Amino acid sequence: MSEKTRYSDEELQEFKELILAKLEKAQRDYDLLKADVTNTEGNDVADTSPTFKVLEEGTTTLNKEESGRLAERQLKFIRHLQAALIRIENKTYGICRETGKLIPKERLRAVPHATLSIDIKNNPGH
Repeated sequence: MSEKTRYSDEELQEFKELILAKLEKAQRDYDLLKADVTNTEGNDVADTSPTFKVLEEGTTTLNKEESGRLAERQLKFIRHLQAALIRIENKTYGICRETGKLIPKERLRAVPHATLSIDIKNNPGH
């Protein structure tokens, strides 16, 4: 029997469902982070001391910066998942872009947007 060169349509459907679930959660998380960054109301500290207000505003700025970084990472993750869906449609999903061999299912279940086998990822250039 020759070595499999691609995952079956049934296997691709399983991965598609996994990715769609992750994509839905990632989008919800992104929306929450984005709302945190764009929320200008924050906690009202008008009735507290001016010193506390300055400290609170500094913390709010740091939190917004961190939320902004997290939102950027989340958006990148969403794009990777969307690209994986395209590879499923093209029936090229799960194929290592370096070796052309199938990436093990265990790796794809853990990292559904993977495009490299773990050996290539851990040993680039080999």
